[in-house]
Amino acid sequence: MQLDMHFYGTYAMARAAGLSEDTCTVIATAAQFVDDNAEDQFVVLRDGARMDIKATAHHTADTSNINLADQRFVWVPFHFLPGNEGASYTERLLCRKDSILAREMVDHHLSKSDEPYAAALIGAAAHVYADTFSHYGFSGIGSRCNRVQNETIEFHGLDQEIKSYIEQKSEEFFARLGGHGGLVENFRAFALDAVEKISGALGHGSVATFPDRPYLNWSFDYENDNQASLPRNNHATFLEACKALHGMFSRFAIARPDLADCPPKSFSDIREVISDVLATQADCSGRIEAWRKAAAHGDLFSGGSEILPTYNEDTWHMQRANLSQLPDSRDALTQDVFRFYQAAAIHRTYVLRDLMPKHGLVID
Repeated sequence: MQLDMHFYGTYAMARAAGLSEDTCTVIATAAQFVDDNAEDQFVVLRDGARMDIKATAHHTADTSNINLADQRFVWVPFHFLPGNEGASYTERLLCRKDSILAREMVDHHLSKSDEPYAAALIGAAAHVYADTFSHYGFSGIGSRCNRVQNETIEFHGLDQEIKSYIEQKSEEFFARLGGHGGLVENFRAFALDAVEKISGALGHGSVATFPDRPYLNWSFDYENDNQASLPRNNHATFLEACKALHGMFSRFAIARPDLADCPPKSFSDIREVISDVLATQADCSGRIEAWRKAAAHGDLFSGGSEILPTYNEDTWHMQRANLSQLPDSRDALTQDVFRFYQAAAIHRTYVLRDLMPKHGLVID
């Protein structure tokens, strides 16, 4: 998913669940920042304390993506949570929509609702949970299971203008990754001696950003004949994702009534409005505007018309940079970005060391 869902859609679902504007902003910022926190680094504070920062994503063309350790520590826990279905190891690593593992992750993170970092943790969970509804059928580990027959990709029911836009963007995507000696070629040349024996692209790179567009009705065939090639109705699955997020945020609001400040709206009451937003055939900015209009119209939240906040990834980047200027490292503990890094570390450790091994999956 992209900015329109990870921040604006996430904020809308959290606010509809009755959570306060400030809490929703933290949750939605954390959900989107998972995609924007793309570098490993560290911050040294003035009193000698040090905070190590681990990436939760890499930009698409980053050669870090071919690093098997980065796939395991970044793409698997944060973007392609394994569904644990199928017979082979590689099949079990494929992400599955609203899987048992995804629901257990939600339960675990909600059990931490009393922690200072709870809102950031629920935001990170929102990113991972939502991605299971868009990334299903693909794996965070480079695998033949991710390869598709590109000539079989078809779009259905698109306006001509948006169809042309998508085709242009996909051509740019593939040219950037493959046509100019980019990531795809590196994958094919990269020798790995681990279980996966990469021979295809990472994640859904073989279908560009098609899984991330909420209005898209499309189809394709995998290269692997053993994998079913079913039509994908993004609108339907994104609507399911919104319902699932709303349910998670409703549970969080019950667990933390101090972070809620208005009566919740049931998902059934806002389902039609959300469906209309998700059906908007537009680029990301156009889809964000659809969320803004829905909020301003007054049908999403119990308080009526509201103006959605604007996401700015630099806010938390600057907050992180300013940590080094704090005279006492204990002051960092209350900063939203510090709590995000706490949450991200807790999430990664839980998924890789507890959740997956519990279900017989060993990846680290």
